[in-house]
Order: sequence, then C-alpha cells, then structure tokens
Amino acid sequence: MELLKLAEQKYLKKNIPPFGPGDTVSVYLKVKEGGKERVQVFRGVVISRRGSGLGESFIVRKISFGVGVERVIPLHSPSIDSIEVETRGNVRRAKLYFLRKLRGRKSRLKIFEEFIAPTEEEKEAMVAEALSTPAAAEIPQKEKEEPKKSVTKRNKKADKPAKK
Repeated sequence: MELLKLAEQKYLKKNIPPFGPGDTVSVYLKVKEGGKERVQVFRGVVISRRGSGLGESFIVRKISFGVGVERVIPLHSPSIDSIEVETRGNVRRAKLYFLRKLRGRKSRLKIFEEFIAPTEEEKEAMVAEALSTPAAAEIPQKEKEEPKKSVTKRNKKADKPAKK
C-alpha cells in the first residue's frame, strides 16, 4: 500500500491553489486540435469536489449562451495548464447541485468581499513574513472568565391562582 502511495506522489501536481465549492475559478486546459496545441479557458463556479489522490476531480459549471455547461475535470490531469481562483464563494454546502435548477440572479452566490487573488510577489512576501515571525507571539492569551451564574426557571403554573 505504501509503495502505491509513493508511486502516486510522482504524478500529483504541486501548484494547485486551495479552492472549494462556491468558488469561481478559471481553469486553463491544454487542447490538441490537429497538429496544434492551444490553451482554452473554462471559467465557472465549482459545484463539487470529490475523491482524493490521483482520482480527485471537481465539477465546474458556467452558463454559455443561456445554456448551463458543466465539466468534470480531474484535478491532477496533465491537460490542466493552471487553475486561478477568481472569487471565493460563501456557501454552506459541499455539493451545490441545487444551482442546476436556478436561473438568473437566483443562481448568484454570496462572495467574500475581502478576497482578492494575490499576485506571485504578494504570495512570496506573505510566506517570508510568516516564516520570520514567531508563532507564539501572535497568539493572544485568554483571560479567565468569571463562572456563569445558573438561572433557575420558574414554574408558571405554581404562580397562577387555582381556577374554581
């Protein structure tokens, strides 16, 4: 089993950004037409992600000329040139299959406003900054809180006078 995992490690891609369901991504795919090879962009919303290792894949959905188009893309496929995360979606589901039934504005997802895709220089600066600062200095110590007072519930029936 370990031998199989070691063989798989050689084929796994390393430059995959973290993304999940609800995120809008641009997938740059290598397409061979005749003797030529070109890069085609497929931009849409990730509606699911499944599997692990070499078998991991994700589904991207976009609307093209009023028709919903979904594409299942293997994550570690050699036909993927690169993946860019455009926006991060604020969703509470792992599978967004309900988007298939929605049209127009109803199919829009909430996005995290503060997310802006970092450039390569910003990524390198963030990594250098994270490595230079000690982790213990960043974590604030919590003060001890006072124990909460217990609240007893009143019996409403006991407070009311008896009916005759």
